[in-house]
Amino acid sequence: MRIAGAAKLVVVVAIFLLTFYVISQVFEIKMDANLGHIFARSALDAAARSTKPPRYKCGISKACPEKHFAFKMASGAANVVGPKICVEDNVLMSGVKNNVGRGINVALVNGKTGEPLDTKFFDMWGGDVAPFIEFLKSIQDGTIVLMGTYDDGATKLNEEARKLIAELGSTSITNLGFRDNWVFCGGKGIKTKSPFEQHIKNNKDTNKYEGWPEVVEMEGCIPQKQD
Repeated sequence: MRIAGAAKLVVVVAIFLLTFYVISQVFEIKMDANLGHIFARSALDAAARSTKPPRYKCGISKACPEKHFAFKMASGAANVVGPKICVEDNVLMSGVKNNVGRGINVALVNGKTGEPLDTKFFDMWGGDVAPFIEFLKSIQDGTIVLMGTYDDGATKLNEEARKLIAELGSTSITNLGFRDNWVFCGGKGIKTKSPFEQHIKNNKDTNKYEGWPEVVEMEGCIPQKQD
């Protein structure tokens, strides 16, 4: 009886050990597979991150050098989609922000810090040019000025308004006509003409939209104002 009892105990222990061994092997295989999957996924994620192109401020095509502010802007599309102005990854004006309107849309930015100062739009079709002129005269030296048209930005413009915009560095403002598309970035107190300006004429033979030309876009790096 003692021998039989001892034999049963040995069998039970052997079965227990065999079961434990099998379970541990299966668990180890699963662990190895899971770890392998995790490491493989990590390697793929790292590879994807390394091949993904970098994103620069405002979505421009390349990074700006030090002491420069990134900007990107677009004119309105016909009388349907408003213009968009972005500086240093901060969207200052857009249809989504609901702060754009027919005419000339203007954003002012501190030339030293890149901080936004003001945004306004002036209706140059059914409005009065006088408030626009007063606004232009009130801009302080060293201020970055960004402008974009929407629908029509020229009908009510007079020589005084055009001259004030030209003093901000614009060359195309003298030729801006009915329903032309135009974007411009200049500054108060600028000593030369701005390189940041795009203008496309309203021409029924080349217009992309019925009655309006295609959208004009522009991006670049604005030099920071130095003391």
